[in-house]
Amino acid sequence: MTGKFQGQIVLVTGASRGIGAAIARAFAQEGATVVVNHLANDAAAADTVAACRAAGGDAWAVKADVGDPQAVRAMVDAILLEAGRIDVVVNNAFRPYTFDPRRRTLFGDLQWGDYQAQFGGAVGAAFHVCQAVLPQMRQQARGCIVNVATNLVDNPVVPYHDYTTAKAALVAFSRNLAVELGPLGIRVNCVAPGLVYPTQASQSTPEAFRESLTAATPLRRIARPEDIAGPVLFLASDWSGFMTGQVLFVDGGLVMR
Repeated sequence: MTGKFQGQIVLVTGASRGIGAAIARAFAQEGATVVVNHLANDAAAADTVAACRAAGGDAWAVKADVGDPQAVRAMVDAILLEAGRIDVVVNNAFRPYTFDPRRRTLFGDLQWGDYQAQFGGAVGAAFHVCQAVLPQMRQQARGCIVNVATNLVDNPVVPYHDYTTAKAALVAFSRNLAVELGPLGIRVNCVAPGLVYPTQASQSTPEAFRESLTAATPLRRIARPEDIAGPVLFLASDWSGFMTGQVLFVDGGLVMR
C-alpha cells in the first residue's frame, strides 16, 4: 500500500525529538523521504531516522543551525543534490524556551534582546529556510510550507511575552508569504499547538498547571507530540489544496475560531 506522501521529499527542521520527531515519523509512515534537520544531538537525530525507516519511509539527518543563513543554504543545496527537489518544508525548530509559569520572566525584567532572540528563533529561522527552498519550489511551480506557531498568540494563558510575540510575527510572516506565493502554486499555512507534553521545552511545566489546563480544555487532556503531526500532514497534503494563509489550532478546543 502506498502512502499519501509516497515519493515526496520533506524537510522537517528541529526534528531530532519532540514534536519535530513525531512529524518526521508521520510523514515517513505515509511513504515520504524525510530530511531530519537538527542542531546538535546526533544520537537523537539518528533515533528519528531509524524510526522513520521503521515506519516505512526513508530518512537521513542533516545537522545545520537554521539561524545561520549560510548553513541553511548549504543544507538545502545538499538535499537538492541528493534528492533533486523539496516538496514540503515544516519549520518546527525554535530557540530553546522553558514553559514554566512559576519561573517566567515578568515584562519589567525582560530585555529587548530577549525578544530579538525569539524573533531570530521563530521568524529568522523560517525566513532563512524559505529563502533557500523557494527558488526550487518556484521552478517546479508547487510546494507546501507549514510553520509551527502557538495557540498562545490567541489565548495567552501564561504571558510568555517574548516567545508569544515572536510566534505572532511568524503567523504574519506566513500570511504575507501565502499571498505572494499563491499565484505560483505554493501554499503556506501554520499549525498552532497548545501545550504539548512531554517535550524538552515542557518538561518544566508543573503538574498542577497541566491539570488545570486539562480541566479547561474541552477534550480534557494535554496534547502529545503525535497530536500535532496529523494536522501538519493535512496542511501539507492535497486534501488542503485550496487552503493557504490559515492557522490551524491544535489545542483540544481551548481556542475556537
